[in-house]
Amino acid sequence: MTDIAERARHWAIWLTRFASVTGTEGERALPAALAARLREDPAWRGCEIWLVPIPDDRLGRSCLAALARGTGGETLLLTGHFDTVPFDDYADLRGLATDPEPLRDALLQRLRNPANPAEELARADLASGSFLPGRGLLDMKAGLAAALAAMEAFLLQPRRDGNLLFVAVPDEEVNSVGARGLGEAMPKLLEEHALRLVGAINLDCIGDRGDGRVGRSVALGSVGKLLPTALVIGQPTHASHPLQGINAAAIAGAIAARVEWAPELADGADGEAGIPPTLLSLKDGKRHYDVTTPDSCFACWNVLTMGRPAATIFAAFEGLVTDAVRTLAASLAERQLRASAQPHSPPAIEVLHVSAILAEIAEDPEAAAALRETAERLAREGLSLPDQNERLTLAAWTLTGRSGPAVIIGFGSLPYPHVRLGGGEAACALESAIAIAREQMRVGSGVEIGLQAHFPGISDMSFIGEADVTSVAFIAGNTPAWSSGVRWSGQVIGTPTVNIGPWGRDYHTPHERVETGYAFEILPRFLLEVAQARFAGATR
Repeated sequence: MTDIAERARHWAIWLTRFASVTGTEGERALPAALAARLREDPAWRGCEIWLVPIPDDRLGRSCLAALARGTGGETLLLTGHFDTVPFDDYADLRGLATDPEPLRDALLQRLRNPANPAEELARADLASGSFLPGRGLLDMKAGLAAALAAMEAFLLQPRRDGNLLFVAVPDEEVNSVGARGLGEAMPKLLEEHALRLVGAINLDCIGDRGDGRVGRSVALGSVGKLLPTALVIGQPTHASHPLQGINAAAIAGAIAARVEWAPELADGADGEAGIPPTLLSLKDGKRHYDVTTPDSCFACWNVLTMGRPAATIFAAFEGLVTDAVRTLAASLAERQLRASAQPHSPPAIEVLHVSAILAEIAEDPEAAAALRETAERLAREGLSLPDQNERLTLAAWTLTGRSGPAVIIGFGSLPYPHVRLGGGEAACALESAIAIAREQMRVGSGVEIGLQAHFPGISDMSFIGEADVTSVAFIAGNTPAWSSGVRWSGQVIGTPTVNIGPWGRDYHTPHERVETGYAFEILPRFLLEVAQARFAGATR
């Protein structure tokens, strides 16, 4: 095993053992602990190391920055998140969830009689010795570790062209507070350190159920994400007299069925088929069981984007909702005729933008103040952004004094802009460096590293890369908790960005595991090759 691989493994295990679940004290404490560790390590002598506080963060979190200087001002950013999802799902192995080597032995014991193909594959992987488990090891501390090892190798070089800036950020798993905070801080950071950012490598993992050919890839962009929502207001009635009202749950169900996998919301690009939308949550507003039909329901959908503006997607979503409620209304009218033998017109179910409701509230200073107070309280309580937006939309509707039936559509969370390499000089130079490094790895190590147009999931690339943020104002206007909960200016770093990270399987599950040969042996060297090729191109 080469020295660079030993160092990558060392940092991967150290980082994994430092539990850093999003929103916990461990997440807050890790940057300072890593800074102290780097400062006492001889390999990092001469490296500038500091913390970048997240502005106005209620939990007091920060990023860890380390700068390895060479010649000139050109700088390549290596970045990734250090927070993880919780590890309660490990059950009786919870105490080993962040200790990779003992966890491997314990999981092999647990999986000695696998119950399904997923468990059979997990057992085979762990028994092979080629995979190492641990919460956050794949997603994505092995990526951070590879960058740290590459930085150490860079520092050993007698002549160094360019600069490597390593930044580990918190909170990718929830609201990307770390990457967004870094975006706000980056202009001042670059000025203070006399740096010129020429590109970035995000270090996130790629899942691969096969032999790693998909996982060993460079992603030249990332899908974006929107979270359209619908608050349905019904006309509640006693269940013995259903014809005297309109059930909010029935309306919501009709909308959910119409939107699920709707091709109108599948946004493809660069020859890739769009990923269809899917329902993430559907719940009524009742807090207890009774025999009154629900007066409200709230639903939200996952919509992944590759190019279309938010307003275009929102218009398509509105069309689906409108079609669903009209179809349902006609069906209910027909059923009422059969049940009562009385002719009945279809009920009018209005579809409104939440921005229109908020504009109406803004004209009443007393109502506007009440809604702001509610927004601030919900944010302090730490509710999820979808829950904050649900309650604020309902509060705004109530303040208007209107009655249902109606559907109020909006957005329920932070948007993740889609990103791709642009056509500028810096983006072309980074893409060229990647091509050179891929060929060097193929010839020198016999490893084929592929290309993907898009990283297959949402990531911090949205706030680092060349994102189109022209839709942010439209999204903000239809997100009630924008100012109180989302709190994003729309600023991104805006540098050419790709993803180069480890591969493995089953992240966010107790069988999360990284393929160690690529993560420790190949990935650090490949990152270094990309950096050297990028800076060599700048000095020729």
